[in-house]
Amino acid sequence: TERVRQSYVEKVVRLSGTTFQIESVSNPGEDKHELIQRLRDSNAAGLVLFSSGTTGKPKAMIRDFDVLVESYKNRTPKRSRLLAFLMLDHIGGVDTFLGSFAMGMELIIPESRDPHHICQLVENHKVDILPATPTFLNLLLISEAHKHYDISSLKTITYGAEPMPESLLVRLNEAFPDARLLQKFGTSETGVPRTRSKSSLSTMMRIEEEDQESKIVNGELWLRSRTRILGYLNHDADGFTESGWFQTGDLAEEDEDGFIRIVGRSEEVINVGGQKVLPAEVETVVLELPEVVDCLVRGEVNAITGQSVTAVVVPSETVDPASLRATVRRHCLKHLDKYKVPTRITLADRIETGAGYKKKRV
Repeated sequence: TERVRQSYVEKVVRLSGTTFQIESVSNPGEDKHELIQRLRDSNAAGLVLFSSGTTGKPKAMIRDFDVLVESYKNRTPKRSRLLAFLMLDHIGGVDTFLGSFAMGMELIIPESRDPHHICQLVENHKVDILPATPTFLNLLLISEAHKHYDISSLKTITYGAEPMPESLLVRLNEAFPDARLLQKFGTSETGVPRTRSKSSLSTMMRIEEEDQESKIVNGELWLRSRTRILGYLNHDADGFTESGWFQTGDLAEEDEDGFIRIVGRSEEVINVGGQKVLPAEVETVVLELPEVVDCLVRGEVNAITGQSVTAVVVPSETVDPASLRATVRRHCLKHLDKYKVPTRITLADRIETGAGYKKKRV
């Protein structure tokens, strides 16, 4: 496949039933990429991960795996049961596995991310830590799976990978009053640092990792990490500055206490006649309505203003779809500037998500 070729691998391990098979693949070339050769020369292990490709061709990122593993040493042991929501093809999944191994935690691996299956595992294994995405947690609420299983063992629910609508965070706190809701953050390029949320009801967090620095430059979060990738195997490293700062593309705000709020992605900003609109802000307002169970906001081309705001809305089962569009518009006009109000509202049965259970905006 293309990813095998771009990774310069010579052998592939495949799972067949319950057994692993090692297959040789044709050598993609006599010359290895210089970054791979650097690892070989230093007798170090490497790890290649691919980006999701939601905004273009997936990037093949390579890092020194020995350096990454070293960063997990000296973690305080923790007797917990953690459910692995993301797998080893995602930096969040790598962090879950390495972190749980380093702290001696029991790791529960699901067969699927169906909300009922996840809740069943929580009940059966007394899971006390559940990492997830805001999109999945909202699907969990919609399914009401948490009402059909004993999930009282849950003590911590972490979320990340996309902005958390504040109105959804309120709903989650009401549904899981005995669990702490904590925000995680990381990038494939710099790794997943330890973070601390201001509270379960706050989307503000602080990065507390010795190996990672952060700062906000012109509204964008920049990170510098000892465990950063060596580079890309199929792309130039234009996201990094000469001094090693990675420009994440995440738009952020910082308060006087040094806590940060991620408000959106730079490529997702909607430009309405020169006015900037963040999809997460509009989604938070729409999700305040009890008639709405899910929402996706994005921009579309507009001949007059350049772009306009559109929304895909999933109505609750009890609402009259015929009147929902007007309800959403009235609510948005009351709480948002007029240019942020969706000009087109589409009703849908569900919001399409990607492999990592994040909303697909493109």
